[in-house]
Amino acid sequence: MGPNQAEQGEHHMGGEAAVPVAEGFGPLLVALRMRAGMSQERLSHAAGVSVRALADLERGRSRGPQRRTVQALAAALGLDEDTAAELERAARLGRPRPRSAAGPRTHNVLALPRDINDFVARGPALARLLTLVDGAAPATSPVSVVSGQPGLGKTTFAVHAAHRLASHFPDGQLAVDLHGMDPEPTTPRDALGSLLRAVGVNERAIPASTEDRSGLLRSVVRDRRLLLVLDNAASEDQVRPLLPGAGRCLTVVTSRHALAGLEAVHRIDLALLRQEEAVELLSRIVGPERVGQEGRAARDLVELCGFLPLAVRIAGQRLASRPHERISKLTAQLAREEKRLDTLQVGDLQVRAAFALSYRQLPPGARTVLRRASLAAGGEFGPETAALLADLPVGSVAQYAEELVDAGLLQPDATAERYRFHDLVKLFAAEQLAAEDGAAVSRAALDRTALWMLRRATAAALRFDADRHQDALDDDPDPAGAPADRDEARAWLEAERAQWLAALHQAQTSGHHRQVIDTAGAMHWFSDLNQHWELWVEVFRCGVRAARALGSRQDEAVQLNFLAWAYGNCVHDPHASLAAADAALAAARETGDRLQTGWALGYGASALRRTGRVEEAIARLRESAACLADETSAQGRLAELSTLNMLGTHLRQSGGAEEALNIHRLSEAICQAEVTGAPAELITAYLAAARHHIGNDLAALGRWAEAELPLRQALATFEAVDMAAWAEPTRLDLGIVLRRLGRHDEARRTLLAAHDALRELNNPRQAEAAAELREVRTEAR
Repeated sequence: MGPNQAEQGEHHMGGEAAVPVAEGFGPLLVALRMRAGMSQERLSHAAGVSVRALADLERGRSRGPQRRTVQALAAALGLDEDTAAELERAARLGRPRPRSAAGPRTHNVLALPRDINDFVARGPALARLLTLVDGAAPATSPVSVVSGQPGLGKTTFAVHAAHRLASHFPDGQLAVDLHGMDPEPTTPRDALGSLLRAVGVNERAIPASTEDRSGLLRSVVRDRRLLLVLDNAASEDQVRPLLPGAGRCLTVVTSRHALAGLEAVHRIDLALLRQEEAVELLSRIVGPERVGQEGRAARDLVELCGFLPLAVRIAGQRLASRPHERISKLTAQLAREEKRLDTLQVGDLQVRAAFALSYRQLPPGARTVLRRASLAAGGEFGPETAALLADLPVGSVAQYAEELVDAGLLQPDATAERYRFHDLVKLFAAEQLAAEDGAAVSRAALDRTALWMLRRATAAALRFDADRHQDALDDDPDPAGAPADRDEARAWLEAERAQWLAALHQAQTSGHHRQVIDTAGAMHWFSDLNQHWELWVEVFRCGVRAARALGSRQDEAVQLNFLAWAYGNCVHDPHASLAAADAALAAARETGDRLQTGWALGYGASALRRTGRVEEAIARLRESAACLADETSAQGRLAELSTLNMLGTHLRQSGGAEEALNIHRLSEAICQAEVTGAPAELITAYLAAARHHIGNDLAALGRWAEAELPLRQALATFEAVDMAAWAEPTRLDLGIVLRRLGRHDEARRTLLAAHDALRELNNPRQAEAAAELREVRTEAR
């Protein structure tokens, strides 16, 4: 294009290049975009208009966009006032006039509520809605259901999305509040009347029946591009008559209920905010400078709000209305759990009120389940626990729990039939429990649940006991529903550990000391499978207190030995372990119990060795072995095996690897012979332990090649019986042997796996694994 041609096609406006002469909105928009040097994608992003909509405008398929869209395009293109006005005139000429056949169209009757300028997050959900609009077939009107628990901001999201998508729907955007939480929600007939009037149907032309009104709405909007927000829906029956049929409309439905019966709809299940999103929302409400000055307090505040948008907004609005109040002050107030819901209210916004709306709509049984479930321990619970607390059949409770999920008051587990509360909902449920049930009912529910839980836990744990595994089914409170085998017993004990641990404390508080002792005693052999659980210290402390409450020195010796083991192996506190072992030794000698005397000497020795008193440790182990040598019971032989394995380990670590190897070979031989009354699985584990020690003895003697096989045998066994606390140290020792054999790649892989697993188990040998990894990498280089 030459200079003269350029001059003919432009005039000067404030020093900028003039608008090229063009006919119609589409050509004019193309010319302005080209002049700005912008691609369709870039302009789409800058203006908030989809690429597809922009292409339709430029090609003349959409000739008269709304004024809001034109203003967004003008701003994105950087147009001056006169050029923007010319673009608006071109758009106005292409806009369709109201259809006189249907009467005057009044778009302001059901106008969208105002958008908020501090909206944050929800980017993926907005993107899914945009994709839904762009990807819809020409003759379909997609429907999106936005659901979730109270306080997630479903209405705010729907309104914000409608404003963002407005340019796609030039025939208008309408919002109807269906009052789904009111005692009498809006009827479909009344909602249809409002919608028909809003799209221009004369009052006299609106049919009387719901069915006819629904048909007329579908007919009127068939050729229009409308966006409908149906907010706060009560049920599928309320929504179905309001949905457009064929056409190019979009309907966004919000509801606290899942509306699972609605067919062929797109679903958006809003989640809690992430921490950074919640802090960003707080920043937009109170100002980034204020949040920046108290970053730690702001993060604590949104966590106490449970990352629930409504709660964060209330906290933010409260702070915004008190510009000189520190965030840390409000955080300290929210930290008081009993006052948290009182604090989370400002003006007419209340978290408690949001939950109460859903609670009031529940049937009586579901309300009872919600209230009583607030007594459940830990972060989650199953229908069994809820049924015990509510004193209702499990089948009924399972149904009520699903109703609570649908109402957004419980959150379901993704893989198991288990449920959890949002923290604030749990506080609300606890309030209702205190108000409606009272302290006496709560205590009775806890006692009933605790005794049942402890009987089930005891029966499940007995499956791992060397002497009493046959008694498991007889002791269960519900044999028909009891775990069928060890795998199921282990799964139940692991899933319900928060419940049975709480039950143990409740039973002790209520004076059921014998039940506490029985449960703690039954847990002994099961605890070996989960040595990384620090809760074993709690379990056996309860057992010790119960034994003392009953005045039983024999039970006290047993429970103190268990406690010594837990201190030493679960929390790695050798000083506390030695104190418990010494107390157990005194009680066992007082009662003449040789088995418990042998265990106490062994646990004390282990603690002494960890504090560096190796000679004393070895002396105690020799005494323990002598004490247990004449024991013929399965428990006695197993105690002897434990003592021999520990004695050999201490000897090896103090330089006596040859004697250690002989002792561990003896342990291996005892395991390979029949130990009457001991479960085969347990003897297999002891055999693996002996072979682990043999491998380490051979390694200490520098016989690296011979050490590999017993270590591999031990590791395979521990993995087969899912004993991670035993398998991973064995894996570490195998990696060390492989490094010494010069097999660096294999050693590195083995040591890396061991290091990561030991860190997960909080095992102190993780540091040793890290050091070995550094060595093998250096040697490989």
